[in-house]
Parts: sequence; structure tokens; C-alpha cells
Amino acid sequence: MKSANTRKTLLVIDDDRVFGEAIRDYLSSESVEVLIANKAADGLTLCSLRKIDVVVLDQQLPDGEGHTLCPDILRYNDQTKIIFSTAFPSFENAVKAIRFGAHDYLSKPYDLEELALAVRQSFRTLELEQVEQVQNYQRTREKEGAVIIGGEGIADVLQLVEIAAVSDSPVLITGETGTGKTLVAKAIHFKGKPNSAPFVSINCASLPENLIEAELFGFEKGAFTGAVNAKKGLFEMAEGGTLFLDEIGEMPFHLQSKLLSALEDRMIRRLGGTSSKPISVRIIAATSVELEDTLGKNFRKDLYYRLSVVRIHIPPLRERRGDIPVLCGYLLKTITTHPIEIPDDDMTLLMKYDWPGNVRELKNILERALFIQKGATLEPSLLLEKRAPAPANCTFPVAPEMTIKTLDECEKEIIAAALAQLKGNLTQTAKALGISLSTLKRKIQEYHIK
Repeated sequence: MKSANTRKTLLVIDDDRVFGEAIRDYLSSESVEVLIANKAADGLTLCSLRKIDVVVLDQQLPDGEGHTLCPDILRYNDQTKIIFSTAFPSFENAVKAIRFGAHDYLSKPYDLEELALAVRQSFRTLELEQVEQVQNYQRTREKEGAVIIGGEGIADVLQLVEIAAVSDSPVLITGETGTGKTLVAKAIHFKGKPNSAPFVSINCASLPENLIEAELFGFEKGAFTGAVNAKKGLFEMAEGGTLFLDEIGEMPFHLQSKLLSALEDRMIRRLGGTSSKPISVRIIAATSVELEDTLGKNFRKDLYYRLSVVRIHIPPLRERRGDIPVLCGYLLKTITTHPIEIPDDDMTLLMKYDWPGNVRELKNILERALFIQKGATLEPSLLLEKRAPAPANCTFPVAPEMTIKTLDECEKEIIAAALAQLKGNLTQTAKALGISLSTLKRKIQEYHIK
């Protein structure tokens, strides 16, 4: 039996010790290591400690039924292939085994050559999945990792990307919405990690406050109402790779200390869990707000300094207008396979525009232009937002009796008025104000709004 590059690991969980030893003698080789466990608990322990490629799992075990063990095995490594075997074959057992995650099904008695064939097929399936995963990462890298290409306006960013890629230190990316913070994070990951290393991301503003902790750290069965099964968190899913925390400024304050502990100790504990688990994850965070203005209020100082070991600021597109022609050329290649040209006069108009939505707005304009306009020539400037120019000699008088309020006072009044108008409906109010529900709740508490 041949392996691709590294030695494969086969785990046999069967209470028949003689049969287990026979499998070990028959299948052990330079390319395959065979491990034996005679109880379910021993098998799970090995799965938690080792990377197991294939498991031969018996139905009847001294401390449990084999089919119920499948989810626990896959919880440690969801790529493990399980060959389910039983001396009591039935359609019901086969359905249960497949439903719970088994890759193949064998009925006892079977000879060792039949088992060897099933194991070879499982190894082959695993190798094909790994090749596909690598190809997917390569396609993602080619498609998205290069979109930060540009001229002098982004040269400093590209230099910092190269520096950050060779380190596992935390990175904090700042910049306005739409500047490409996610793409910079991916560029750092793909330049510094193997193609097979996972890139996992979460937008801290997109989830309700009570779900972020479970998403990040995972939970055990019964940890809370509705937790019918244990679930990996994003930290575990990103093991060996990168966890990207977008809009980190929206993370609830009480969770920031738990995140800081995970960064410092490199250990996590699931909700409802009794033990901690070591992690090897690179953290990249991003924010579109000035965190310095919220330090000590809505964001912990110690977490901010821990995250910003490497600090990368992406300038808005209006500050690097010279990059717009290069970006247009690249973005058009990702949107369409047809050769498209933008006339020089139209490109000049694009370079004069302020682009409040940055690169995201530029891509949106190009997509809309391709949808509406036909032919090999594109005039996306026709779709730009037209702003009425201010009259000449325009002045903005301020009434002498006007009372100037602080921004906090204005914000408090706006939130209170919106709550009153929408009869206290938090979800509708957050949507109307254009903020997340967790941010609204925090503001209500901060301003003591009833």
C-alpha cells in the first residue's frame, strides 16, 4: 500500500484483540502505521492525541455502540474516513453508520484482503480531497490575494504584508470600509502559510452578542438550551492556519478578556467544557473605526496592544488615485473573460471621483456597467453618484444663540428618538441607524437610555 508523501495512520477500534493484531500484521508497512484500541474510550483518546487518517470501527464495543462513536471521532478531525464493521449486518445499522459519518461499511466475517481494499480506497479518497483543498486555496489566492495590487499608493502596505507573512505575530489592519482589509488578511495568510492551512473568518458585527462566544470557542453538548451536539469553534477550525476577526471593535467587552487569554496562553475552552485545549492559530484583526478613541471605554487597552504587534493601515482609494487604472484592469479580469477597454476620458473621470466606498464601490460600479452597457468599450463613470456642486461664495452661518452639543449628546438623542419612534424595537432601531444590534445595546447601556 502506497502513501502520497507521509506515513498514513490507521486506527482499529475492535474488542477482538486477536483480530486487531492480525490487521496490524497484515497492513503495517513503511507507509502505514496501525494503532489498536479495544474500547471506545481508548479509541477517542488516540483520536484526540494523533492525526488519524482512517478508522476501522466495530459496532459492538464493551463501552458503547460503534455508530454513536462516529460524530465524536469526526469532531477531532472531520477528514478522518471511518470504515464501519459489524457481525450483525442489517440495513438499519448500515443507514445509522452512514448517517453518523461512516465512509464505508463492511459485514463480518470479511477477509483481510477485503479490508485492505477498503482501506486503500479510503486513503485514496482522503488524498483526492486534500488535493482538491490545495487547489481551492490556490484558486482563492490567485483570485483574491492579488487584488491589493497597485502603485506607489499601496507600496507601504505591500511591504508590511511581506513582513507580516513570515511571522506568526498578531496583525491589526485598519482602514475605511471597502478598502480591502479582508484581502490584505488573505494575502498575509497565503504568503506565509502552506496552501492547505485553513483561513477562517468572522465578522464580529454580524452576529448577535450571545452567539459570538459559541462561534469562536465552540461548545459541548448540553452547554445551553439547543446545544444538542458538541460543536467546534472557529479557533479549532483554524488550527494550524489563520483566524481573521473582522470589525474587532464590535466585539462585546466581556469577550475581549477571553480573547486576550487565548492569545496569551494559546489555550481555549469550549462553552460548557471542563478542560482547556492548546491551539496553534495566527490571529489577524481588522477595524474600520479608530480603536484608539475607544480604549478603556468600549475596547480593552491590553487587547489593543496585543493585537497591534504588526499594524497595517490601508489608505482610502481617494488618496491613491494613481492605483485606479491598475485596479480596474485587474477587477475586470475577475468579473468577465471578454476583453474590455475603458476610454482615457472615462478613466480620468474615475480618477477624479472621491470613491467613498473605496475598492468595493469601484468593483460594484464596474459590475453594474458591464451589466448595463454592451460592447468592448466601457464607460463606468456614467454610473457614478452625481453630487450637486455648492454655489459660489457659499457660506454656512451659525445662529449666535445656537447651543453646541457634544457628539455623545447628539448620538444619545438620535438613539433615544429612534427607539421612541420604533416603539423600543431594538432590531428595527439598529437596522434604521445602520449599526449592529450588539452596538445598539452597548450604546443604550453606555448612555443610560431607558
